[in-house]
Amino acid sequence: MLHIENLSKTYKGGKRAVQNLSLEIKPGDIYGFIGRNGAGKTTTIKACVGILDFEGEIYIDGHSVKREPILCRSVTAYIPDNPDMYEYLTGIQYLNFIADMFGVSKTDRTELIGKYAAEFEITNALGDLISAYSHGMKQKLAIVSALMHEPRLLILDEPFVGLDPESAVTLKRIMHELCDRGGAIFFSTHVLDVAEKLCNKVAVIKDGRLIASGNIEELTQGRTLEETFMEVVADA
Repeated sequence: MLHIENLSKTYKGGKRAVQNLSLEIKPGDIYGFIGRNGAGKTTTIKACVGILDFEGEIYIDGHSVKREPILCRSVTAYIPDNPDMYEYLTGIQYLNFIADMFGVSKTDRTELIGKYAAEFEITNALGDLISAYSHGMKQKLAIVSALMHEPRLLILDEPFVGLDPESAVTLKRIMHELCDRGGAIFFSTHVLDVAEKLCNKVAVIKDGRLIASGNIEELTQGRTLEETFMEVVADA
């Protein structure tokens, strides 16, 4: 579903943010991406969704992010850690704008907006300007908008930050449902307890280098993910 091959990214000034990182996220995977602040998680995610240029190759559903960006985006949804939206639009106007971009029919969008807005309890706020939304409300709207075209790959950067407990539970359920349908999830998080309970695989990055990855049970070997993370980061 998502194949990262020798990904490297160097910013202006020579800062090497990611170095020769390779990962494979398969259909059905909920793949957690963990590391310290500045480790390279967001850079990797932005490269995967085509926001940043990069060295190496990234394939989504067999298509190159570099050479076939439109095809890649048609099956992918990205939720950043700090949603940047058109605040002069209302919530429903924004959702319809996103639906228009992905060619979602009037019938399908009405059903999907109704379903997900109700699940994230933002139905009554859809007529309000986004500028009046709290951070948590913007995060919920971003999640709903990401689900409009029923993506096969969901890429998220710290998706649980700002969500209330009920919405966090809802998002976890939706993530499982997407994977049950043959989709895949790749997301970064600092909350190791969430990653341990939610993911079947994790990858640990430090200073732009991948230092551990694989099935979570095999990596932890009876320890907590927190204990495993602290050990591999200290040894790398």
